[in-house]
Amino acid sequence: MPFRIREDSPSPSPRPLRIAFDNFEVDLRSDEVRKNGARIRLQAQPFRLLVLLLENAGDVVTREEICRELWPPDMFVDFEHSLAAAVNKIRGALGDAADNPRYIETLPKRGYRFIGKIRPEPPVVLAAPDAQKTVELVSFPAAKAWTGRKWVLGLVVGASLLAGAVLFFWLSRKPINSTLSSQPMAAIPFTSYPGQETDPAISPDGSRIAFGWDNGATNRSGAPAYDLYVKASGSETVLRLTNHPSDWVSPVWSPDGTQIAFMRVAGPDTGIYLVPALGGPERKLIATHTPYNVAAPLSWSPDGKWIAYSDNKNGRSANTNFLLNLETLDAHELPHDPTCVHEGDPTFSHSGKQLALLCVHSTSNFEYFVADIEGNSKRSVATQHEFPSKIAWAGDDKYLIVSRFTDVPELDKIRVTDGQAQKIPISVNGNWPSITLDGRKLAFSTLTFHSNIWRRDLLHPDAPPVQMYTSTRQQNEGQYSPDGKHVAFDSTRSGVWSVWLVDVDGSNLVQISHGGQAGFPRWSPDSKKIAFQMDEDRSLGIYVADISDRFPRKLPVRFRRATIPDWSHDGKWIYFRTFEGVGQQIYRFPAEGGEPALVVTSDTIDEPVESPNGKTLFFLPASGEIPLKMLALDQPGAAPESVPDMPEVYTDHQWTVVPTGIYFTPLSAPRTVCFYDFATRKTGRVFKGDHDFGDGMSVSPDGRYMLYSQLDENNSSIMLVNNFR
Repeated sequence: MPFRIREDSPSPSPRPLRIAFDNFEVDLRSDEVRKNGARIRLQAQPFRLLVLLLENAGDVVTREEICRELWPPDMFVDFEHSLAAAVNKIRGALGDAADNPRYIETLPKRGYRFIGKIRPEPPVVLAAPDAQKTVELVSFPAAKAWTGRKWVLGLVVGASLLAGAVLFFWLSRKPINSTLSSQPMAAIPFTSYPGQETDPAISPDGSRIAFGWDNGATNRSGAPAYDLYVKASGSETVLRLTNHPSDWVSPVWSPDGTQIAFMRVAGPDTGIYLVPALGGPERKLIATHTPYNVAAPLSWSPDGKWIAYSDNKNGRSANTNFLLNLETLDAHELPHDPTCVHEGDPTFSHSGKQLALLCVHSTSNFEYFVADIEGNSKRSVATQHEFPSKIAWAGDDKYLIVSRFTDVPELDKIRVTDGQAQKIPISVNGNWPSITLDGRKLAFSTLTFHSNIWRRDLLHPDAPPVQMYTSTRQQNEGQYSPDGKHVAFDSTRSGVWSVWLVDVDGSNLVQISHGGQAGFPRWSPDSKKIAFQMDEDRSLGIYVADISDRFPRKLPVRFRRATIPDWSHDGKWIYFRTFEGVGQQIYRFPAEGGEPALVVTSDTIDEPVESPNGKTLFFLPASGEIPLKMLALDQPGAAPESVPDMPEVYTDHQWTVVPTGIYFTPLSAPRTVCFYDFATRKTGRVFKGDHDFGDGMSVSPDGRYMLYSQLDENNSSIMLVNNFR
């Protein structure tokens, strides 16, 4: 049966080899349907009908179209009976039902429609040549400066692999777009594979993009497993350059496009590596102490002599900037600015005469500088208050392209001369920007995720969970009221993140916050009020709403950014986190009014929570990199201590305190919920989830149920703007 193109399709596409949905796979070569790898019996005519519906997924296939495609005009059959029988056989094979369809929907007197979600077909991945067979490697640019260190490197592979690499290189020389001037600025997908494709780097000629990809591993196991890949324009063949699953990889191209350097974040193997762009052995240039992805970006100087990076060596806990000499492999530190808690993202301009630098004054104050290539003669360009991830220069070196996180990542253009910033008008969220030398092509990563609130029966934790308060929009932070009658949560169901209130059974849903982005709702002990954070006029504050009138009132605190509230056990205080100077602080504010009192200061603090007896304040520093902390509130002057014998928490907002202990997601098993017992100091497994957890955990007052957020979809892909300006 030919692959049918609907009339509104712009152009034909090659027919896929297989179509997958849920745990089913339809093989179009062998005419087989498999479920979890096991073959399911389905006769020829129902199989052809299933393929027809799958190839037009989401669209109605009319009865006339089905008749025309499956029954030739010279064949005389009882069409109505045959069609009904074929549909019933498909539903029987898939375990579907006509009255409550998951896959095949009947539209009376019209036709049928496939309503399931098609999984994208995996790309063809071309393996890089075997490193053990390599004897020569293409030299670096600026090779004349390498006389003191001759490297005998190269690339000799089997004829088939060499032919594959040559074919890939030939495809890669095709320009991404040769007609730029007349096109509008629009982002189009460059990759659409399952999992996380991120941190793209465009080759100097704009024909290829290198990127990190976890091949869906994060969605399968919850643990990141990135390797380095390259894809050429006009081809779905992906060249895999490394085979060392890592927490992160961040690539950059050599100026001549023959080499790719990348930062690998992988425990003891963390460092800067080099690999040929067409495949071959990787070479470790230098070991680093890079702790996480936002500290990983690299920049290669246009003359090919230097790689700029950030690291936290020399006994400092904070990152500073370095230049790596590619002739001697010596690294020297750029001048350190003592007003910066962290320094990072050193990025060469296209002219090679300037460096863009990021200075982190606090977690709410990020300043961009421009300096000469030695890091001197610094000049401030702009200050922003949202978390950044990467810097790129526009083609004419007149603008910096930066990403920042609000509720989703966004891209800005900052004019170097006066710091004027404007949001880049693209229709999707954007992160990790990369720009070609001519400035006409912009690549970036975009996030696609969907979080829902689920309920688990803690008396029967292995029973299937139940999805609560269903919505097609994002939902997080489900919180039981202390009397067990209501649930507060945050959601984008109104278009922006807002706080919502619902009865525990899902009835009487109402919106509590209006206006700016709002979230992290927390109940007062008497179940009458909800505290939450809200952003109005780019100023984050703490608001309190009485559920009887649902009118939020802002706490009169003096801080520009007050976030993540929590009530004391007796309702007299409201704790919150703020950013003042170096590090972060927890304050508590009298619920009836007064002056806030400082409780504790740390480098980073996430979510203060007072124990039910009011004797201890728990908080998580550094987003799970060190154990959960506890501060004795009944001992003035006491210092925070780690919770004894408790494993490290995976990340913020994935733990909750109850009278007998702490439920949490451990760093060692990020899709598992465990329970730490205060009395025994022992930790046990409660249940294992099928997906990554989102923000928020809450246990019902009787201890029977847990609400938690789950990322039912969590992917990122590479987008490309061909006519960037």
